Amino acid sequence: MAAPLSDGERRKQISVRGIAGLGDVAEVRKSFNRHLHFTLVKDRNVATPRDYYFALAHTVRDHLVGRWIRTQQHYYERDPKRIYYLSLEFYMGRTLQNTMVNLGLQNACDEAIYQLGLDLEELEEIEEDAGLGNGGLGRLAACFLDSMATLGLAAYGYGIRYEFGIFNQKIVDGWQVEEADDWLRYGNPWEKARPEYMLPVHFYGRVEHTPDGVKWVDTQVVLAMPYDTPVPGYKNNTVNTMRLWSAKAPNDFNLQEFNMGDYIEAVLDRNLAENISRVLYPNDNFFEGKELRLKQEYFVVAATLQDIIRRFKSSKFGCRDPVRTCFETFPDKVAIQLNDTHPALSIPELMRILVDVEKVDWDKAWEITKRTCAYTNHTVLPEALERWPVSMFEKLLPRHLEIIYALNQMHLDRVAALYPGDIDRLRRMSVIEEGDCKRINMAHLCVIGSHAVNGVARIHSDIVKNSVFKDFYELDPEKFQNKTNGITPRRWLLLCNPGLADIIAEKIGEGFITDLSQLKKLLDFIDNETFIRDVAKVKQENKLKFAAYLEEQYKVKINPMSMFDVQVKRIHEYKRQLLNCLHAITLYNRIRCNPSKSFVPRTIMIGGKAAPGYHMAKMIIKLITSIGEVINNDPYVGDKLKVIFLENYRVSLAEKVIPAADLSQQISTAGTEASGTGNMKFMVNGALTIGTMDGANVEMAEEAGEENLFIFGMRVEDVEAMDQKGYNAREYYESLPELRQAIDQISSGFFSPRDPGCFRDVVNMLMHHDRFKVFADYEAYIKCQGQVDQLFMDPREWTRKVIRNIACSGKFSSDRTITEYAREIWGVEPSATAIPPPNLPRN
Repeated sequence: MAAPLSDGERRKQISVRGIAGLGDVAEVRKSFNRHLHFTLVKDRNVATPRDYYFALAHTVRDHLVGRWIRTQQHYYERDPKRIYYLSLEFYMGRTLQNTMVNLGLQNACDEAIYQLGLDLEELEEIEEDAGLGNGGLGRLAACFLDSMATLGLAAYGYGIRYEFGIFNQKIVDGWQVEEADDWLRYGNPWEKARPEYMLPVHFYGRVEHTPDGVKWVDTQVVLAMPYDTPVPGYKNNTVNTMRLWSAKAPNDFNLQEFNMGDYIEAVLDRNLAENISRVLYPNDNFFEGKELRLKQEYFVVAATLQDIIRRFKSSKFGCRDPVRTCFETFPDKVAIQLNDTHPALSIPELMRILVDVEKVDWDKAWEITKRTCAYTNHTVLPEALERWPVSMFEKLLPRHLEIIYALNQMHLDRVAALYPGDIDRLRRMSVIEEGDCKRINMAHLCVIGSHAVNGVARIHSDIVKNSVFKDFYELDPEKFQNKTNGITPRRWLLLCNPGLADIIAEKIGEGFITDLSQLKKLLDFIDNETFIRDVAKVKQENKLKFAAYLEEQYKVKINPMSMFDVQVKRIHEYKRQLLNCLHAITLYNRIRCNPSKSFVPRTIMIGGKAAPGYHMAKMIIKLITSIGEVINNDPYVGDKLKVIFLENYRVSLAEKVIPAADLSQQISTAGTEASGTGNMKFMVNGALTIGTMDGANVEMAEEAGEENLFIFGMRVEDVEAMDQKGYNAREYYESLPELRQAIDQISSGFFSPRDPGCFRDVVNMLMHHDRFKVFADYEAYIKCQGQVDQLFMDPREWTRKVIRNIACSGKFSSDRTITEYAREIWGVEPSATAIPPPNLPRN
């Protein structure tokens, strides 16, 4: 196979990266040299690669600031309804290349950097990922910000500027080891601190009921310092803002009445306050009821709501004097979207401000709050639902507890009036759960305090209505909606797969970049031999490039002609990486049994992080690495089969592996994966999907035709029927010889000869308490994988299915998702008109 083209040559062939005009190139070079000069004059006289990266980042940032200022001016003057997307996670990844793509600067920068004797891709690799998220929920927020800017919405992302993001994963001796992600170590060129907008946040204290209203007094204060990051839309001159809050101790912290004697101790104690924004909690789909986490949730909410109200009161650019004082129009000017229940405290906090501070009548305040807030549910797994102890609230947020009690009373009065005597319904629907430890059910709080509640794929929204919030749906059916997730085609096609984007643009033009439904036009080319060959060629180039990357970074050699079979996502029992393991072992046993038979060569790649406290997830990683150890060193196997664990899976690694994948594994137990978004990234990048009828897979199969995906296994109804009847793992173990062999091998220490009992917890779980019914889908899965092998042996037919999948992936753009949120929840209309660029006079 020919070596991959050098990146310089490859990138010059790619038209969708913008024309590199001579003027632009000269301008970039000049700016780059100026930034480099000032960096070095300050410090040293020899430039490092990192100096070059920062010089380029500052050069690109210079192109943002004029548009950023102008966009914000534009909003102040037009005073549109503002959208506030509140999330405890924004999984942004790297910013440099995305900014170049959205500003149409990529080729100009490429050429300028090349002329200076540097390699753009090498500089891009220096940037740290902004890993301020765990997985799907945080990455969805990032895609949404890109789409909101591209659709010209006056939108703001609000979250926390964690000093340490999601941990870096090292694999040591086959086990996951975590290390701190010190992503700010060298500074962050994309953020701007805004100390002039610093705000106080209150904790603890007590509540006083006085004749002139309620007062929350004797509180401890922490300051919230905002850091703004620009969010550019795609070639429309719109630049929105993501504002992340960092915790600072006030200067008189602990130096008040007590502690007078111990000045040093008091200053050291400032860390206690500043710990609030220190670190991202690394749990995905799991609730850990720690006080520091509740502090984080209130911190982001309290700072953000003050900011929202300040902006509502002053409507003209630069004016800090309050103009609006009447809150009647608040819901016409402000929409707050709660990304899961993590920012649920927005509801009682908005009530507190309206009632206690702004003296709005209680019932009026409640109307305003409900019309303003909307809630997105992200999971139906019970262990993920936030249920905070009342005792913790009593201490930390006493006034909010009172407000929640009052809201709950109002709510239960309404339910009791509609269903007289139905005591059990009152218990089920209460925001307060009674029991040995009284708890606040944050999902119930969100549902009663929002005018819209949505799931994130059709099947998930149906489950939300028919089981999780069934009682609430009966009460207010009009509240419940579906908004199927999407991904931004800028990062997930243009940026990560320029070769594919280019051959698509050659056939159907560039309109698909902002209207992904135009990919449907590719159906005309499904039998076009040139296009079939080009699609296969781009995939092969991506595979060669990824194989080279793996060899360079991890010293693993893989066969680039093999099927790249990929499952990358957080490690969780419900995502069933164990089912993938059982398939790998089954293939291995078949090869061992019949070494001379011809097999379709596969490289099985599994990647993802396990929450540090999730024992079973960590055991699953150890099992994957142990299976790889045996299979990859067995001379009988050769390069027919390899099992690779992809270390430290993160956004920047996803951008490399997804374009190289042939097969995408989406194999959660039906009814457990709310949507999934990785599934969509693989589809648009030309991988075929093997998956269950779960999450958005259902809609992918509907769009492309079920026969163009490899769908297998139980449907939601089958899973429910099995729950009724009882799942008996042993039946499958006894009746399926290949399954029994695989389990016996894991059990006996075949994959862990130095510690034969290593996997007893895994086997015990699979045999006796597997909530996710791995064995029940094993037979169908193995059979379906056989069909994958069959098709892969016919490259033309495989590629035709790939083209059909790409052509039918248009629905899964986050532009479509956000357009639906805008029209059906926020009551705003997306705009296709670009703002005039900074070099042109304003209208």
